[in-house]
Amino acid sequence: MVKCIAIDMDGTLLNNNHVVSEENADAIKLARNNGVEVVIATGRSYSEAKDVLAEAGIHTPIICVNGAEARTPDGEIVATNPINMDLGRELARILDKHEIYFEIYTQNGTFSKDYDKAIATIMDVFMSASNDNDYDKVLKAAQERMEDGNVKMVDSFEPILQDESKVIYKLLAFSMDKENLEAARAELMDLGTVAVSSSGKDNLEITSVDAQKGIALTTFTQERGITMEDTMAIGDNYNDVSMLERVGRAVAMGNAPDGVKAKAHMVTDTNVNSGVAKAIVEAMAKSEVG
Repeated sequence: MVKCIAIDMDGTLLNNNHVVSEENADAIKLARNNGVEVVIATGRSYSEAKDVLAEAGIHTPIICVNGAEARTPDGEIVATNPINMDLGRELARILDKHEIYFEIYTQNGTFSKDYDKAIATIMDVFMSASNDNDYDKVLKAAQERMEDGNVKMVDSFEPILQDESKVIYKLLAFSMDKENLEAARAELMDLGTVAVSSSGKDNLEITSVDAQKGIALTTFTQERGITMEDTMAIGDNYNDVSMLERVGRAVAMGNAPDGVKAKAHMVTDTNVNSGVAKAIVEAMAKSEVG
């Protein structure tokens, strides 16, 4: 019986217009009305997630930045798993060494040194969410991300990396040079202290080894007396795998890469066709039968 549902955002809950469909919003309400705990688990920062969810009338706990932060429905921070500042400096050194662009996610927002690459990075995430994405629409959405102030431009990361009061949640790296990207991934993995996943075809999501969606979801369910066996997770990319591997009902989106689908118990429809709603309705029906 499903007692908790964890849902990714980009490529999963959100359609190609980067909004929650009415069908998905209604399905979440259905689940909650049936006593099911619902939590959003996203690679986005809280500031980038909250408004989209609020517009759809979704008021749930949120696991942000791949598990580096957890918030109540009202936005109160209840848990953090940041990157140690010394480690943050080492990560930056490795990425610079391999000529990889990256952004730094902190408690004070997300920082970038290159506007054009910041646009390209978010476009990579959006375009990877579906093969049907319209380039012009995606470009506009990426530009709006910058205009909304969700990414702050700086000349140098040095002041951030030398400021011990800063809390680093994630580094989002991007490069279309796959050889450099894979070399950086290998060196980062060798550290043994970070989790390295991806939410796009050409990016790396780098967090503390303790900041993963699956770990954060395990904590979330334990605090509510729910087993992971009675939990369903829905996702579309490799930063969702840590959830899919731990739950009793793992659902991959129809637009997910084959490697992600292989980690799931079942595959639902695409994000364009409200696959989240279909997965929830099916789970609720099975719970009623059970």
